[in-house]
Amino acid sequence: GAAMAEARPLRLLALHGYRQSARRLRQRTGALRKALRGRAELVAIDAPHPLPAGAEDDPDGDDPPRGWWFSGPGAFEAGEAAAAPAGLEESLSAVAAALAEHGPFDGLLGFSQGAALAAMVCALRARGDPRFPVAFAVLVAGFASRAPAHGHFYRDPIALPTLHIVGDTDAVIAAPLSRELAQCFVEPVVLTHPGGHFIPAAAAQKKAYLEFLERFCPAQGQ
Repeated sequence: GAAMAEARPLRLLALHGYRQSARRLRQRTGALRKALRGRAELVAIDAPHPLPAGAEDDPDGDDPPRGWWFSGPGAFEAGEAAAAPAGLEESLSAVAAALAEHGPFDGLLGFSQGAALAAMVCALRARGDPRFPVAFAVLVAGFASRAPAHGHFYRDPIALPTLHIVGDTDAVIAAPLSRELAQCFVEPVVLTHPGGHFIPAAAAQKKAYLEFLERFCPAQGQ
């Protein structure tokens, strides 16, 4: 008889960090994509909000740094309890549009502010929001938004499977912030690594990614 069809790779919508872009995220996930080859593929999208140009930015800027929401005018601090956060609705709509246009996707992978956004999407998905048909999320250097207007995302334990990657020496999003986000989920898997603010893909993390993703692999031949 015919050989069994290989299970297709999982598809993850990838959400970059603040001051990044889809292209920058692709550049920084080479090791991860290699580690996941054949098991999962990443499709990165740009956040809808370009940041005000800074001195260090390429003036020709075909790839401006971007953000998913702001805690102040054109700025973002993860620790700030922003009274008037701006831009989140457009970003949720951008994620919904990407899921619809480039789907189907199995899950999300978010880094830093992108992980915070992915966690919000998980909360909406767990409440039955039909715009976000994803089954899980991998959240690297995530945090819960401190903006009171965003508090509703974390009110109920979020019943969607998540893998949280926490860098012990992360100087941008301190490890306790990422652990606090994990506690907002019903059954979080938390993996700590000794490094800083990046997406790790060494042997120990590769094993954790693959073990987590294995739970969602489509059955052979589908």
